[in-house]
Amino acid sequence: MDAVRLVVVSAGLRQPSSTRLLADRLAAAAERELRQQGRDVHVRVLELRDYAVDIANNLVTGFPNPALGDALKAVESADGLIVVSPIFSASYSGLFKSFFDLIDPRALTGTPVVIAATGGSARHSLALEHALRPLFSYLHATVVPTAVYAATEDWGGEAAEFVGRIDRAAGELSALLANRESKWQDTDVEVEDDDDVIPFERLLAG
Repeated sequence: MDAVRLVVVSAGLRQPSSTRLLADRLAAAAERELRQQGRDVHVRVLELRDYAVDIANNLVTGFPNPALGDALKAVESADGLIVVSPIFSASYSGLFKSFFDLIDPRALTGTPVVIAATGGSARHSLALEHALRPLFSYLHATVVPTAVYAATEDWGGEAAEFVGRIDRAAGELSALLANRESKWQDTDVEVEDDDDVIPFERLLAG
């Protein structure tokens, strides 16, 4: 089997950030689980803060630059995703939402996804269920049952419950990926359906 391509999307705005820290912990746990099952893993981490200006330009022009286009392609062709956003005003960040607004709404169909978030208080944890899970359900992704939220207090003592949630989510992701064929070989293959609507940007480009 080809290597599993695991793409990690972190929407943290600061450096260092607890959002990236949680993303790295989830990625390490998922990679460990997959390797124990005999699968090779290729992990790519996307820091959305590095693409913030490019995302804004794409939203107003309709065209990504090469760097953003490569990031979007990485997400769309991933075998599995780990997505982590800070919680602002009881929902995902604007940067996180703007990035996923640029993803082809059909590209993530069936793709296993771990959703995770960080925030200052545990009372924001419900944003995972009323904001992130519906977003990826709309994109037809397969969201694992366990969502992971990290509040400020979770980082202090490495509580067993917190570590257990990370391991459980990683295990659920690896179970979905264990017997799936990698999309790797299909990365450069463009499949079109006769009934598909031609995207507006392709019409503009002639």
